[in-house]
Parts: sequence; C-alpha cells; structure tokens
Amino acid sequence: MTEPQHGDRPHSPGPSLYPIAFAAGIACILVGLIVNPKIIVPIGAVIAIVFGVLWARDATEEFRGEPVHAIEPESGGPPESKDAPVIQGEAAMPAPETGERFPRNRFLEGATLGLGAVIGGLVTVPAIGFMIVPAFKGQGYSKVDLGPLSEFPEGQWRITSFFMRPPDGEVSRRTAYIRNNGPLNGEPSFTIISNRCAHLGCPVQPNGPEQPDQTKQLDGKGGQKVTLTPVLPAGGFGCPCHGGQYDTEGNRTAGPPVRALDRYQFAIVEGRLILGKPFSVAKVDGQGKDAQIHAYKLAGPGQHVDGWEQILYPLQPPH
Repeated sequence: MTEPQHGDRPHSPGPSLYPIAFAAGIACILVGLIVNPKIIVPIGAVIAIVFGVLWARDATEEFRGEPVHAIEPESGGPPESKDAPVIQGEAAMPAPETGERFPRNRFLEGATLGLGAVIGGLVTVPAIGFMIVPAFKGQGYSKVDLGPLSEFPEGQWRITSFFMRPPDGEVSRRTAYIRNNGPLNGEPSFTIISNRCAHLGCPVQPNGPEQPDQTKQLDGKGGQKVTLTPVLPAGGFGCPCHGGQYDTEGNRTAGPPVRALDRYQFAIVEGRLILGKPFSVAKVDGQGKDAQIHAYKLAGPGQHVDGWEQILYPLQPPH
C-alpha cells in the first residue's frame, strides 16, 4: 500500500476578504466622525454595509440551502495506482452528500457567530460612546443677566465681562463688546460682539481708549459678577496675536481671520439685558440697528461658515 502524498490531501478554501473590508469601512466611519462627517462617514458607511452584506451571505451560504463546492484535492500529486489494494468493508453510516451539514454543526456555527457579534458590540459600543458622547453633552449656554438697560447708554460701547457659568468661577469668564443702538421698531437694539478672534480664538482688543476709572461691577444671582467698562473703539477691534483687524461691526478688514467676529443673541426682560447664545457671522452689511447680519451656527476659530470651504471642517457638537 502506498502512503498518501501531499498532493492527495484536500485543502480548505482561502479566507474571505469581506471581514477585512467591513472592518475598513467601520474604521473609515470612526475617522470620519473626527475629520469630516459630511464626506468620509457616508463613504465608510457604504463600504461597511456592502461588505457586511457580502460577509453575511458568505457566512450563511449553507444555511440558505445554496450548493457548497466540494473540496478538490490539489493537482500535481502522483496518480493513484489501479493495482493498489482496497480494504473492503461495510460503511458504518451512509457517506454524506456534497454540502450536507449536520444540525449540531449548524447550531455551533450560529452560536459562534451570534456570540461573536454580542462580544463585538459589548466591546465597541461603550468605547465609541465614551469617545463621542461627551462632545455632544452639556454644551449648552446659560442665559446671563447683564443688568438694567440704564447701564448701557444709547450710542456708547461697554466692555462687558461676565461668567458664563458662575459656579465654575474664572474659567467660565467671557468678554463681549456691547453697544446700545437705540430703538428699532419700538424695541431696544443692541450690538453684542464676542472678543474671540475668528482666526485662532485670541482675545481681540478695542482700537480706542478705555475708561477704567468709570468701571462698574454688578452683582447678579447665583454668584454672577458683571463688569462694565466704557470704551471708545473708533478704530474697531484688533487681535494682538496675529494682527487680525475688524471694524466696529466686527467685519474683518485685515489680517488672517476668515470671517467677521462672532455675536451673541439677546433679549430684553423686565427692563434688563439678557445675553443669549453666541453665533457666527460671515459678514455684516450696514451699521448699528440697520445692520444686516449674515448669521450662521457657531463655528470654531478659523472655520469658514459660507462658501465651499465650509465642507472641509468637522461637524460641530451642539451648543
């Protein structure tokens, strides 16, 4: 009797590339959430869905009753001898048909796939949640009572310092430049400009004299302290870091900033000025109460809010 040669041994089919492509799609989605959700995430989702379906079809091919190709021996081995002795005997059980699966095999395969999916979910979902959710949680802005309208004379500017969240102390201190524009349609009108430069976020300064000897401090509820300092920013505002320049409406006039200064919403409640949410501005047409503000959702420093460039920036968490 001759010994079986290597060429007589059947071999299993090569591993599928579908799981690798599916994992690449998931990785693309995770990277896209940070880099560019508008473009990269959809691409990663398409890759993950397509190859996930193909992987599932490949893994469940036998369950769906589709024929499975029999394993063929490798070619190149020595031909079997017709004179080789054959041991005769009765089979203990009928030989399985091509592609036949036993119930226990099916159960074990299904249980393995299901358990793997559960383990994968338990491992990846919490990690992704802890990575993404904090950026979208607790990002709201509280309304700030800046004091009575009598503290903001018509036509005059005030450097206004306040706490966005008084319990957090100095780390939440913000500064805005506020001007009372006078009445508009029977209601007071205000220009409230953020001091955050639209280039890299440095604090811009007024291009004009301040009057610190006339500074007032107002104590509000919950530990709020509002400081008001008169200023005459006749030359607009300037950034001491990189030379960005803005006019008195916050429009960029020189330097590297890509847009106008951010502004704040406001409301008048029982004769008091209430500061609302900040928003970004592309540009401002006109002045004072007659200004037409091209407003957008709050964006980070250096980010375009209009034009095709806006698609190049990552998704901003809700504010």
